[in-house]
Amino acid sequence: MLIQVFWTGVGLVLLVAGADALVRGASRLALAFGVSPLVVGLTVVAFGTSAPEMAVSVGAAQVGNVDIAIGNVVGSNIFNVLFILGVAAMIAPLVVNAQLIRQEVPVMIAASILLFVLCVDGGISRVDGALLFALLLAYTVFLVVQSRRQSAATRAEYAQAVEEAVPQRRGDRRAADVGYVIGGLALLVLGARTLVDAAVTIASLLGVPELIVGLTIVAAGTSLPEVAASIMATIRGERDIAVGNVIGSNTFNILGVLGVSALVAPGQLTVTPSVLAFDLPVMTAVAVACLPVFFTGRTIARWEGLVFLGYYVAYTAYLILATQRHEATEAFSDAMLGFVLPITLLTLVVSLSGELKTRRN
Repeated sequence: MLIQVFWTGVGLVLLVAGADALVRGASRLALAFGVSPLVVGLTVVAFGTSAPEMAVSVGAAQVGNVDIAIGNVVGSNIFNVLFILGVAAMIAPLVVNAQLIRQEVPVMIAASILLFVLCVDGGISRVDGALLFALLLAYTVFLVVQSRRQSAATRAEYAQAVEEAVPQRRGDRRAADVGYVIGGLALLVLGARTLVDAAVTIASLLGVPELIVGLTIVAAGTSLPEVAASIMATIRGERDIAVGNVIGSNTFNILGVLGVSALVAPGQLTVTPSVLAFDLPVMTAVAVACLPVFFTGRTIARWEGLVFLGYYVAYTAYLILATQRHEATEAFSDAMLGFVLPITLLTLVVSLSGELKTRRN
């Protein structure tokens, strides 16, 4: 068991190192070829933090570990919002940019709802995967076109953010940057394979379903780049970068990671009844809850961060109960889906209505 835990740690380290190298190399190459810092920030840097999720889910799908492939994405999206934003907001209230409220959060919500609809028939087929990936391409093109119309102030903000995240070197170092990209990809592939193999072995030794491992250990591990990026952005006081990183990552996880995973899998990605009945509704509810939380005052207050963090603890507690087949599992699930989440959403809607009335007056 200890050796498998060790290899799990090794896999996570390789994933984080690979993602960092990939983002740095790709960002420098893009800037060297004249791509604006704004576009780099919206695409390469944002999507690069989801590279571990892509590597793990695609690798798992190729070898038939479907539960880990799906659990990784669903668990990561829940973890990103509830845990990462929760912790970041408790460090300091997070300011939310108006564009995130108007555009990025609705896109994340739409992607979450679309995924739920596609999974109703019990799986994600290659056609579904092609649709998801095509939507990602369309969304990326839209961001590039939109970026050309952004104000000079917005361009300067993203340029500063990218320069801080990806410091430029003097002289032509394209060969080194290509090396970063190739090395980063290699580390991602190796780390993903190591992590998946170790996680599957741990699940087998403990008698824990692979799905639970994917929803917890793997999901939290592959979200480490988002954790680091969002918390550091919060500590530095960088405006809404912490929030934008999470929202962009969640959208990419659904459209890109699951899209590619479905395309490379030997068959369709089978969605278990438990995921369809509980985990996907929770993921979708968490996405929907972001809109009113972000809109009211355009900040995520400390108490809202505490609520997010509390929900993640409750969600993890449910997974533990489900693993042990505890008699309280069904009652806990019914309470979460039938009472806690609806009441929370209702409260958020009321708060949103009050905010709108205040602004009109």
